[in-house]
Amino acid sequence: MSTATTAGARDHARAQGGTVVDCMPIVPATSLGPDLTWAETVPGGGYASRRLARGTTLRLTDLAGDACVSMLILNADEPWERINIADTVKVLWQAYVGEGHLLLSDQGRVLASVTAGSRDRSDTFCGTTTLTGNTSRYGDGSPHSATPAGRELFTLAAAKHGLTRRDLPPSISFFQGVRVGDDGTFTWLGSAGAGATVELRAEMPVTVLLVNVPHPLDPREAYTSTPVEIRAWTGQPTAPTDPIWSRSPEGERAFLNTADYLTARGIR
Repeated sequence: MSTATTAGARDHARAQGGTVVDCMPIVPATSLGPDLTWAETVPGGGYASRRLARGTTLRLTDLAGDACVSMLILNADEPWERINIADTVKVLWQAYVGEGHLLLSDQGRVLASVTAGSRDRSDTFCGTTTLTGNTSRYGDGSPHSATPAGRELFTLAAAKHGLTRRDLPPSISFFQGVRVGDDGTFTWLGSAGAGATVELRAEMPVTVLLVNVPHPLDPREAYTSTPVEIRAWTGQPTAPTDPIWSRSPEGERAFLNTADYLTARGIR
């Protein structure tokens, strides 16, 4: 089919309508279920982003066992408030994030709570890969290369929401973990395995940025990263009767800070 003319180019484009593209969002997400608000598969070396309403559950699934998803979460209305990894770790006395952990901002508020996921395969220490690191290791780390760095992809994701590099703090990663030895060195633990899932509940309106790239400590020579499935659906935020709310005095205070902030803004 010739694309030398406008009509030919139009016909060629329309002929692609039945093509299945794994990295494209499913639109509308409700075609897979009435409560779904986000349905997408992100390939290795890809990124995604979405603004989510308070109470939304976000599920990530490692489809083939070699995904490593780095995540940033920001207050959707005031993006200067964003995930603070140091506070997420120190306030809750736990560096290994899994079910029951809260993702905190530097305002002492809960951006999201982790409702499912293994502590053994998360990472709050290493962040994601960089242009310099990937260029040294793979020969290129630019966002449109075959070996993009996570930091570069975060920049693209942020731009879709009017944000820049200065809005990108350290990230948290899921599906591949590390352990810290007594001497302070990191040991890469590898994958959680095919089918592993992580679920988070948005405790305020948030913007989520995701990149799916190899872990910075992955020792394999090849750029190894497999698809992750995204599903999100509407729901209710954590209530005071939920065990997560009062699991620790620090966590309860963070939930109270969040409720106070949202009430003042007329958000229930």
